[in-house]
Amino acid sequence: MTQYLMTIDGRDVSPADLFDVINPATEQPFAQAPQCNRAQLDEAMESASRAFLAWGTSELDTRRNALQAIANALTSAQYTLAELVTKEQGKPLGAAAFEVAETARWFSYFAKLPLPEETLQDDAAGHGVVVRRPLGVVAAITPWNFPLLLLGMKLAPALLAGNTIVLKPSPYTPVSTLVAGRIIAEHLPPGVLNVVSGGDELGAWMTSHPAVRKISFTGSVATGKAVAGAAAPDLKRMTLELGGNDAAIVLDDADPARVAAGIFWGAFTNNGQICAGIKRVFVPDSLHDAVVDALAQRARRVRVGDGMEDGMQIGPINNKPQFERVKGLVSDALAEGAIAAAGGKPIDRPGYFFEPTILHNVREGMRIVDEEQFGPALPVMRYGDLDEAIARANATPYGLSGSVWSSNEDRAADVAAKLDCGSAYVNTHLVVQPHLPFGGWKWSGIGIENGPWGLDAFCSLQVRYRPR
Repeated sequence: MTQYLMTIDGRDVSPADLFDVINPATEQPFAQAPQCNRAQLDEAMESASRAFLAWGTSELDTRRNALQAIANALTSAQYTLAELVTKEQGKPLGAAAFEVAETARWFSYFAKLPLPEETLQDDAAGHGVVVRRPLGVVAAITPWNFPLLLLGMKLAPALLAGNTIVLKPSPYTPVSTLVAGRIIAEHLPPGVLNVVSGGDELGAWMTSHPAVRKISFTGSVATGKAVAGAAAPDLKRMTLELGGNDAAIVLDDADPARVAAGIFWGAFTNNGQICAGIKRVFVPDSLHDAVVDALAQRARRVRVGDGMEDGMQIGPINNKPQFERVKGLVSDALAEGAIAAAGGKPIDRPGYFFEPTILHNVREGMRIVDEEQFGPALPVMRYGDLDEAIARANATPYGLSGSVWSSNEDRAADVAAKLDCGSAYVNTHLVVQPHLPFGGWKWSGIGIENGPWGLDAFCSLQVRYRPR
């Protein structure tokens, strides 16, 4: 098995210990990643602190040029990185290649984004401007579902603002990040980006480390709350992008055959392992059976298998704990009276494969409805009154995204405006773009990523004023 290295202060760093990285399509290890120890983390933080002195005051064009060079280098390495993503994450190779391309697009977008100095006052009394200053060392912690795209969403704005970074990927998907981190670091001064890997203990060390001024974390609600607790004593700034239990509401004028594709892939993209994916569907009584049937037909047709094989549309669940969780949620629902219109059980083969599952005869109070399943299982629920459906959609501690599906876009937009979530869609879902702000309400997170709002999250505003 290939053993991968960390990047600290511009150097390849060998670990004292290694851990296995499992291919979820085979349940077998295919690589080994470094287990960063406390001394090595301190070295990475010290390196980032030193590098900040120059990078934080560098010319903006220098940082822009670096970001564009990074985008070009990632594009050149697209298929090398995509293969690593597929082997450690499980998604089909085409989807992994698209993720790499999107990561490069995020760097290109931020390479061109303004970092303005704004004049607030210019009159006989005085002259005042506001400028954006970098925060310092950023601890960036990424999850296993989109290891490279979420790296780009954090690193690109942080680097443009002039911050330095210590980056930690999920222990389930460290390899693509270690390799991409090495590629990125080659276009930056030593210490501007340091990449370490390890488990939850390493993440806890990072979020409480005194060198860190900003934490950017994507992951579960439970871990996000722990991150917030670690940040509080030092009043570290933080952006938390956490879970979701997104609702899709089908209106009574919708065409089931037309909306089924959008709803299905809004739920089953990346095998359902996506925070902003559809997790619950509300359908009027008059359309319920037709919508369930249309979704079930798609679930039975979709091609599930090893992402390295041609023609696969859905891969395995990424890791054994998540596989067991999805299996348990579906089993509990079936035991409580849910009906599987499609799927409902693991696929009998090596790997963490689970049948794409459409459940009906479900209700609030079932875990599959109340909790975030983060996997290939979608509950469909009836409603009789639209106001009731909106209230049920909003009756959750989450608030990431939601969508409304209808033949009348204006009517759907009026309903979407009543959803308690950060992104409300009409006849689509999962529209995440570098120029669109992305963030959650309630338990789904704190702060905003993407666009000028995401850039500001990595800046301190300083007012400079002088009297006439």
